[in-house]
Amino acid sequence: MRPEIVVDLAAIRHNARTLAALVAPAALMTVVKADGYGHGIVESGRAARAGGATWLGVATVPEALELRDAGDTGRLLCWLTLPADAEDGSLARAVEADVDITAYTVERLDEIVAAGARARVQLKVDTGLSRGGSTLDDWPGLVARAAEHERAGRARVTGVWSHFACSEEPEDPANDLQEKRFHEALLVAEEAGLRPEVRHLANSAAAILRPSSRLDLVRVGLATFGLDPAPDADHDTDLRPAMTATAPLALAKQIAKGEGVSYGHHWVADEATTVGLVPAGYGDGVPRHGSNVLEVTVEGVRRPVRGRVCMDQVVVDLGGDLPPAGTPVTLFGPGDHGEPTAQDWAEACGTISYEIVTRIGGRFERRYEGVET
Repeated sequence: MRPEIVVDLAAIRHNARTLAALVAPAALMTVVKADGYGHGIVESGRAARAGGATWLGVATVPEALELRDAGDTGRLLCWLTLPADAEDGSLARAVEADVDITAYTVERLDEIVAAGARARVQLKVDTGLSRGGSTLDDWPGLVARAAEHERAGRARVTGVWSHFACSEEPEDPANDLQEKRFHEALLVAEEAGLRPEVRHLANSAAAILRPSSRLDLVRVGLATFGLDPAPDADHDTDLRPAMTATAPLALAKQIAKGEGVSYGHHWVADEATTVGLVPAGYGDGVPRHGSNVLEVTVEGVRRPVRGRVCMDQVVVDLGGDLPPAGTPVTLFGPGDHGEPTAQDWAEACGTISYEIVTRIGGRFERRYEGVET
């Protein structure tokens, strides 16, 4: 046994089916950016499609091309293009491969249109996240230019969309304001003559918590992988975490009272105990912020991390037990057997479960369960 990430594709299929049923009649897009949130972009994309996702979503053009090169032929949206994509020919390849590509500005829209015949374009408006997307002031000019390209047969505007800033906090007034601004932006697009196939605003949290925002399509990332996008909100959705991270115990040994553990001796044993060495560290995505606060499971028992998380290893308190080398250690998983979850790790480190699952990797091997044959 070596450190490995086990991904349950049956869980991803289940989650996609559950979410597709929840948001119907809106269609479901599964977002598989960042290597499928650490679960594998190609494999998780296939599982999501099998579960009912009619769209996949990615951030970058190289991610879109990876899916196409792996044989994916369904609807696919990309939303973060760079000038380099046009310079190296990637943008032209994406247009030829029927990837729907997002434009935020007239300049980028023209660049997409110039990359190939009859480009499929989606337009994003910034309704309050202040990240990607056209400003509200520039929006009329962008939709007018898009309509001009469409009338000339140079492009097809397939979608108009935006993104929430605070959807995991359903009572935040920013959500109402953004939804209002989005509908106003849709009217501007309609007045310019655009009739997009899909209008979409809802991300994972909004898809679950805010039915009014579902419209024609929802973009669901984290929830497809079974993690709660709004852990502080009151809701009940039958989702199954798909990732389990494990490693073999490399060593177990006794230490005396008063002995310090790991760099800086930020933990000192207040009594004699035993400790175990787990061969995974911040070089593999175990957060250094988890020093002295994370837990793992060894032989069915939760064990605390002691001292600093190192680049290649962590030390856990075994409470007097001396299991043999090779004993499996579960770093996090679904929680079905009492093991910590990615959400537990996130809360311990003061971050979000998105970061936990996307950064874990390094020297871990990835293995898939629940593969359909």
